[in-house]
Amino acid sequence: MASFDEMREAGDIETIWQNGEFVDWDEATTHVLTHGLHYGTGVFEGARAYDTENGTAVFRWEEHLDRFYASGKPYEMEVPFSRDELTEATLELLRRQDLQSAYIRPIAFFGYNSLGVSPEGCPTDVAIAAWPWGAYLGEDALKNGIDVMVSSWRKHSSSQIPTNAKTTGLYVNSLLAGEEARRNGYAEAIVLNKEGQVAEGPGENIFLVRDGEIYTPGLSQSILDGITRDTVITLAREEGYTVHDQATISRGELHTADELFFTGSAAEVTPIRQVDNVQIADGNRGPITEDLQSAFFDLVERKTDAHDDWFTYI
Repeated sequence: MASFDEMREAGDIETIWQNGEFVDWDEATTHVLTHGLHYGTGVFEGARAYDTENGTAVFRWEEHLDRFYASGKPYEMEVPFSRDELTEATLELLRRQDLQSAYIRPIAFFGYNSLGVSPEGCPTDVAIAAWPWGAYLGEDALKNGIDVMVSSWRKHSSSQIPTNAKTTGLYVNSLLAGEEARRNGYAEAIVLNKEGQVAEGPGENIFLVRDGEIYTPGLSQSILDGITRDTVITLAREEGYTVHDQATISRGELHTADELFFTGSAAEVTPIRQVDNVQIADGNRGPITEDLQSAFFDLVERKTDAHDDWFTYI
């Protein structure tokens, strides 16, 4: 992905919606003593808009909003804008920047007022940005897959921190796992939960294929309930596959899988070809992965009429 400065120079990004107003990209700032900056007290989403045969559309925006508002609940954070206001702000943001396809980042965080651990008295600031973003793990990865490692860092338990809230501060766990993988020559990491079972990737859910059936860790395994995860489960069942969506997967099962792949709003559907230098099957994208990848991209590009209610059009 190009840097934001490069995108600015190219004229691809111009404005951000912040607390009810559209502001110049360079003026979307916050105070250095903002509560969320010091304590990670923010929630966010990552959604995509696709250039479809029916025009630009945000994929599963309503579900992203559901999770956005729900993520704030454990922190008693109330987003001071309605769903309609956030939706119109997002669509207008895409229009103003003439973005046919984009990655969309809504964020809410406790703002500037005081700096005790308690956010009492701090406002909830909200912003939405959108920018062009291709394949998160690279265009080649979508076809040929990626090499990953099992991280030495474990995913925290839901009894410690809410795992189903998309909280800004929690992504230091993802950062540690992902950077460890990249330092060791891998594209991404797989994170185990505290019991040593497979949880997810730093920013992705994981799926395993064995004997023609599909397995993915359940919510009890300390995963984020991914929206792309739900999409792929739905598409797989519609294609006639058996999907075990509350599976417990051991580390050893990764190496003996017929196929593995990641899903996520950023990663979309990305095959995994090696884990810890152990080749998965023949090292190529598997047939079920390819089938589901095709179904996913046919859907989001609106080459099929299915699930039109999953799209919010400009």
